[in-house]
Amino acid sequence: MIRRQRSHQPPARPPDLRPPRSMWWWVLPAAVLIAAAAWGTTAWLLQDLDKLSSVAEQVSARIEAARTTLAAAAGVGAAVTLMLAVRRQRHQELATVHTTHDATERRVTELYTKAVEQLGNEQAPVRLGGLYALERLAQDTPALRQTIVDVICSYLRMPYTPPPDQTPAAGPVVPRAAIAGVSAPGAGRDPHEERQVRLTAQRILAAHLRYNPPPPRRWSTTLLFVRRFLRLDLRYNPPPPRRWWPPRFIVLLILAAYLRYDQPPPRRWWPPRRAAPQPSHWTDIRLDLTGAALVDFDLSHCHIGDARFDQAIFTGNARFAEATFAGNAWFAGATFNGGAEFEAATFTGDVVFNKTTFTGLTRFVRVTFTGEEWLFDDTVFTGDAWFSEANFTGFVRFGKATFSSFARFDAVTFTDFALFEGATFTGFARFEGATFTGNALFTGATFNSSANLFDGATFTGNARFDEASLFGGATFNGATFCGGAQFEGAVGMEIADLRGVQVAPVAAMSERRWPPGWREELGKHGWRTVCQASEPAAKKGQDGASAEPGG
Repeated sequence: MIRRQRSHQPPARPPDLRPPRSMWWWVLPAAVLIAAAAWGTTAWLLQDLDKLSSVAEQVSARIEAARTTLAAAAGVGAAVTLMLAVRRQRHQELATVHTTHDATERRVTELYTKAVEQLGNEQAPVRLGGLYALERLAQDTPALRQTIVDVICSYLRMPYTPPPDQTPAAGPVVPRAAIAGVSAPGAGRDPHEERQVRLTAQRILAAHLRYNPPPPRRWSTTLLFVRRFLRLDLRYNPPPPRRWWPPRFIVLLILAAYLRYDQPPPRRWWPPRRAAPQPSHWTDIRLDLTGAALVDFDLSHCHIGDARFDQAIFTGNARFAEATFAGNAWFAGATFNGGAEFEAATFTGDVVFNKTTFTGLTRFVRVTFTGEEWLFDDTVFTGDAWFSEANFTGFVRFGKATFSSFARFDAVTFTDFALFEGATFTGFARFEGATFTGNALFTGATFNSSANLFDGATFTGNARFDEASLFGGATFNGATFCGGAQFEGAVGMEIADLRGVQVAPVAAMSERRWPPGWREELGKHGWRTVCQASEPAAKKGQDGASAEPGG
């Protein structure tokens, strides 16, 4: 038995009722129509009256014509009356639909108002009931989903101070009202109870924003039967001895040779099966959690429109793994007091992380940024920051960002400008295998660690390290420079390692200035290789050549 799924589409608004018009708009046309029918019928029936010879026949014909005319006029009048009755019935049906629609809207408004009032109650169970009432109302009324999400976000934006400990400290006597889930009268909102209410609100948002892909298509029962039949039929069974017909396995091998088909199957003519809809998923939802206090926030695998988390405070781990941000995402001034996981997330709009503080492990591994701007200016990474295998397709800026621990940018792809001007790397900095398609600017950056790795990196545009401070040195083994390279005024480059660096032929409007002690030599296929200058004369020649474009 196939169970029909419940439709969650918003009910269509009934057509508006027309204002009543004057009665003359239908009385006059009806009278004209009846008169025209009577006149036409009479004229048609009496057109051969002169051909009758006797007066009696003419009188009889006139009487029959009058009767037919009256019948025709009555028929036209009945048709007009039927039309007016149909119009009146249609008007009554529309009035009934409007009445039902108004009653539904009034009921929805009452439920919405009552649920919002419950959110302002001092008792935690009442607030929980209000949240669940809003969730059910949004599920049954798609037109109110964004409004209800805004209400839940407004509740999370309310001032809240998390309890100092997740579990109440032993010592004070807990009142019975608090044990039963109800705060004591006059005690205000208990922080532990408020935490549970906020966790419930976050879970409601995550449950309806999370999108689970449909399961892979399975084999139908008929195809499974055919596969099993062929598998059983082609299975080798030794034939009985002393039979005059050919052995069975030879026949099976011949059939298998003709039945084998290694080419891709032909294109099917029927349309592919569409993904099953998910009634619990709310589409095109915008989140505004500016300044919200969020606890163990989890939006993994969620689809979100525009999202605002400016000045938000994330307590505990914040998870956005494999989330999809279809609009812009703002995290300016936010604080992540725990770990922040954005692994395999997708940002299709602009992303702003200016002045954001990450105190724990931050993972942007395999993140895809397809917008135009990605701003991480003045961002502070206290813990490890992993951007491995991330893909930035727009303008990226880490101006004056601070990396206090391990910073991993290995195998990252920058397809546009990548600015690290004034950034500070206190811990290890790894850019191994990174690809800079646009210009890479590390002007004024500070590398305090002894492990600053750019091995295997590719700089397609101009690479600028002028005025940078690499106190622990840097390694560029196997790196490739296709554009300009500037190391003028860089500190700590005397212990840098540029062995194996490949340099493309001279490009227009490109200038290369290598650190002291390193020079270019002609390599294969017109490429150049950076090697260490072992003699002062070679160093002098390199200094003189470096002032020219292309070195």
